[in-house]
Amino acid sequence: MIRFFLLPAFLISAQIFGDQPNVIIILTDDQGWGDVGYNNPKVYTPNIDKLANSGALFTNHYVMAQCTPTRAALMTGRYPSRFGPHATAASTKPAFPKGTPTIASMLKSQGYDTCLSGKWHLGSSPDHGPNYFGFDQSYGCLSGAVGNYNHGYRKGPLFHTWHRNHELIEGSENGVHTTQLITDDAIRFIREKRDNPFFLYLPYTAVHTPLDERGKFYDQPTQLDRRNPNRWKNESDIPWFNDPLGKIQQEQDPEKRLFLAALHHLDHAIGRVIDTLKGQNLYDHTLILFSSDNGPQVNWPGNAYPDDLKLTDFNQPIPMRGSKIDVYEGGIKVPGFAVWPKKIKPQQIGTPMHIVDWFPTIAQLVGFQRTNSFSWDGFDQSPSILSGAKSPERDFYWVQGNRRRALRYGSWKIVCYSKKNPKKPSDWSLYNLSNDPLEKENVASMNPKVLAQMHGRFIEHRTLDKTR
Repeated sequence: MIRFFLLPAFLISAQIFGDQPNVIIILTDDQGWGDVGYNNPKVYTPNIDKLANSGALFTNHYVMAQCTPTRAALMTGRYPSRFGPHATAASTKPAFPKGTPTIASMLKSQGYDTCLSGKWHLGSSPDHGPNYFGFDQSYGCLSGAVGNYNHGYRKGPLFHTWHRNHELIEGSENGVHTTQLITDDAIRFIREKRDNPFFLYLPYTAVHTPLDERGKFYDQPTQLDRRNPNRWKNESDIPWFNDPLGKIQQEQDPEKRLFLAALHHLDHAIGRVIDTLKGQNLYDHTLILFSSDNGPQVNWPGNAYPDDLKLTDFNQPIPMRGSKIDVYEGGIKVPGFAVWPKKIKPQQIGTPMHIVDWFPTIAQLVGFQRTNSFSWDGFDQSPSILSGAKSPERDFYWVQGNRRRALRYGSWKIVCYSKKNPKKPSDWSLYNLSNDPLEKENVASMNPKVLAQMHGRFIEHRTLDKTR
């Protein structure tokens, strides 16, 4: 049965904890389960690792299978299929209508100053940008991931969406890496003098392709050295390829090494944000949530952007089936954690949770009282994060484009890859994630009652979607 969870009346609220915390959401792009140091010792991400180990580390954290759907789920606390099929895959169209409640509009109603620095991708034209959805300030790209030095989106009419407050920036600030520009703007916002708490949404374009790490050689696109095809040109002199522990240089595959360099750059940027919070005496009063938007890209054909490289098997391996756009675990289970010094103790939380939970959880932590005028698909996870309370069993639901669907309840998960909408239990594969986390064995024929129940749960969800 589908349940929409109402907030308990101030069980755990800002009134108990005192002043409302600042809130920062860091969302990375295409960073798979294995593309972070705390899951993989081959990866150099010391700042992310230190953050993760100082708070609640989510070991069963889900998102949608692609960028736009995850952003819609995060911003609204609702599964993107509730808004229509256009929101279930990467899109330049408006994901949800104006007037839809978002995390930003909720926090703004609570007196927060709000800012987005980075990638929006929920409507790529200025007339549907973030400032219409609760953000006082916005900066970055309205579209999806962009070139790291020309800040353009693919090749087409929406190439130029680099903006400040929906005003396109002449020249797009070309020549400076997106990771640096987005971080510089976030730091600018954190340092502003204010009387109110703040909300900073920090959706990086890294580590989405095109991968391009030039260091001081900003006028030379990343390219293999003709004299040594296993090395990138100027690699020895670009700091992102040369971490202090030498981990990146231990990788023999140059494409994997390029990706590790982009991760190093991203991690350094996040460290700058944390250092700024500490320098402004704000760190202890800030709730920080971190997630990737989907599983790893793995392969990239190139030529979608200027200076765009073809890359093969460039992410770090993951111990799960699937990758980006898949609704198998590898496409939807990603790194995630929450940090709030002196409020959230260091711990690992194995309870499954989804990025749709972040809206109701943040709402509870800042003392927001929701009316019954709208519903969340997400669940308030603050008791789990703050006191280790066990969350009740609930559905997790995925619609990715027009041919990938999944639903999890407890340890059971059903998956269907078909252009036809599943209309009967036999249309599904069934997996028991407790016994088979790699989703290798379809046990549908051995569990007909479970399969029928899971199909019934899917049908309940489907009736709430805006379908074709």
